[in-house]
Amino acid sequence: MKSQPVTAAALYQRLLGYAVPYWRIFIIAVVAMVFFAATDTGFAALMKPMLDGNFTDRDPAMIRFVPLALIGLFVFRGLAGFVSRYGMSWIGRRVIQVLRRDLFHQLLRLPARYYDLNPSGRLLSRLTFDVEQVAEATTNAVTILIRDSLTMLFLLAYMFWISGWLTLLFLVIGPVLVLLIRAVSRNFRRISHRIQDSMGELTQFSDEVIHGQRLVKAFTGEQYQEQQFEQVNERNRRLHLKMAAVLGASTPVVQLIAACILALVIYLATLESVTREISVGSFVSFITAMLLLMQPIKRLTNINASIQRGVAAARSIFEVLDEETEADSGTLALPRASGAVEFRNLYFAYDPAKGDVLKDISFAVQPGQSVALVGRSGSGKTTLANLLVRFYEPRQGAICLDGEDIRHYRLADLRRQVAMVGQDVILFNDTIAHNIAYGRTDEVSEEEIIACAEAAHAMEFIRELPDGLASRIGDRGVLLSGGQRQRIAIARAMLRDAPVLVLDEATSALDSESERAVQDALQKLMQNRTSLIIAHRLSTVEHADRILVLDQGRIVESGNHATLLAQQGRYADLYRLQFREDGESA
Repeated sequence: MKSQPVTAAALYQRLLGYAVPYWRIFIIAVVAMVFFAATDTGFAALMKPMLDGNFTDRDPAMIRFVPLALIGLFVFRGLAGFVSRYGMSWIGRRVIQVLRRDLFHQLLRLPARYYDLNPSGRLLSRLTFDVEQVAEATTNAVTILIRDSLTMLFLLAYMFWISGWLTLLFLVIGPVLVLLIRAVSRNFRRISHRIQDSMGELTQFSDEVIHGQRLVKAFTGEQYQEQQFEQVNERNRRLHLKMAAVLGASTPVVQLIAACILALVIYLATLESVTREISVGSFVSFITAMLLLMQPIKRLTNINASIQRGVAAARSIFEVLDEETEADSGTLALPRASGAVEFRNLYFAYDPAKGDVLKDISFAVQPGQSVALVGRSGSGKTTLANLLVRFYEPRQGAICLDGEDIRHYRLADLRRQVAMVGQDVILFNDTIAHNIAYGRTDEVSEEEIIACAEAAHAMEFIRELPDGLASRIGDRGVLLSGGQRQRIAIARAMLRDAPVLVLDEATSALDSESERAVQDALQKLMQNRTSLIIAHRLSTVEHADRILVLDQGRIVESGNHATLLAQQGRYADLYRLQFREDGESA
């Protein structure tokens, strides 16, 4: 069961926990903040001897002391400011690094169902935009909170030392400020949370258009996409303006209250009864201290916005971190399976409210056998393959590997037994060699990579590239053709050398000549391996040991190619229909 913080205080406390491991740096930074805060009071205090000693008494010692003290004060202030700012920035970047690492770690281990329900753009926004907002709240906001609070404390103490009753007048601003800050906090938090959602929507929309730019151009959808983007962009603009309005309204109100107090103090301090008790230097020093209080008050008022943005961002981040990862309760190790696969009375639904997409599926595949799954789109073929590697869990029934329920195996061990080649080939913006050796980069030699690339007929085009196997293939392999990407994926599956092979439309993007070559390579790859072949083109599965015909989530026919044709059933209908379509297209 997930544990989610319900209050802003609990969220912020959890957030600050990421900075706790760096407490030594934090203490050094805080000490520097103490000295930095004291320099404002020191500057105000210098006003008294400067006026009383230099201009009133004309004290030679004081005339020499004040300029040197002023220079020394600002040198000290600069050093203290650098140490505190650099120390907190160091902590902040470490917090960002750790948060992103944890978030990325979590994203790699969330179940496939989570990605079905959450757009990738929103997740990317949390990894980038939200984490930066969190760092602002944990470091920059804390810096201002500590440093300016200390500055105010020192200045008020100094003012109280000069004139206690004048200082008390200034302190009436406290309760008013607290009430004002509490009033705007709720708006900050609410708007900040909506801004996080808006940024996720903006990122998601942009990501879709960037990756689908060819489709947009092909269908002349530029104007439509621009209109849609402008709506998303406008929502984001309005939300940021709402935040600016709340912030812009609260700051001048706070300053106006402080200015009224300042005006009252100046008026009272200039009364004849008061001026007899306070020297010119003390009065100017007091007023200087009050003026120096204005900036800390302003920054402390504004810091609430940063904290609320950080809290809203933290909520979205922790929602991901608190999600349950893929179930991995299996304890059995599995160095290498023999490849016996069995589906037992399997039922599965993506959404229970919409009904099962697989119903009472039962069949067994012996080691080294090839079983083809055919049927119309949506009949559940790919779903069976996804269940085999536990991307999803069945609602009822079981899948067994070597006679053992796959849920009893450790998840990583189970997946090492399966090599997959899908219709939608996933490649990374890396070299061809690293894409072929993905997951085994440190374990295989270049000779092994070349051998698999040769077998998949990929070396035919790899040799023509300027950098050969070291050539980078662009985002999602965009620099390669569809057939070339698929041959890279086939070479990757060959190199994995798993006992179970899943081919999901593995030759769909190849031309006839390439398909014949790759089919030959796949036949070699399938030898002594259990193979599940998902195919729409029935000509690619004619030689399978067994063919299962799925319709609306059920197995309606089973047998080899010749037997199923002789039955004149669903398979024969599909075969005749496809043969007719191929003839017409020819």
